[in-house]
Amino acid sequence: MIYHLHIMKRNDLAVTIKYIDDQYSQRFISLDPKGYFLIKLNEKNKEIILEHFTNNIDEEGRATDPQTGSPLKCSNSIQRIPTIEFKGKTAKEIGIKITEGSDPLLLSKLDHALYLGRELQKAEYCLIHGMPYIQD
Repeated sequence: MIYHLHIMKRNDLAVTIKYIDDQYSQRFISLDPKGYFLIKLNEKNKEIILEHFTNNIDEEGRATDPQTGSPLKCSNSIQRIPTIEFKGKTAKEIGIKITEGSDPLLLSKLDHALYLGRELQKAEYCLIHGMPYIQD
């Protein structure tokens, strides 16, 4: 019975954490003018791939294609080419590459850096455990 109560408390905590995260996900996010990143896993090579893309921010705060001026869509048939690609086995390795080894620095906002850190940790976890990774 004690074990069952312990599990219930952990499940309650998971529900609470999800609720808090969902609430924060509803806030307005000011995009980083330095661009955005896509994170992928290469299962064959057991590595994390981080791709950087440039964008412009219009007067409404939307990311736009630097070449066309059109707002970028999440699902797009146009294949954009990253400005740079980072590869590594760990979140820390890639994090150091983008914050200490990249010139010019590809991040200008602290919230963007924190987001990338969380996502890289999640990608590393998925890589270790053979799980599919989906970027938030």
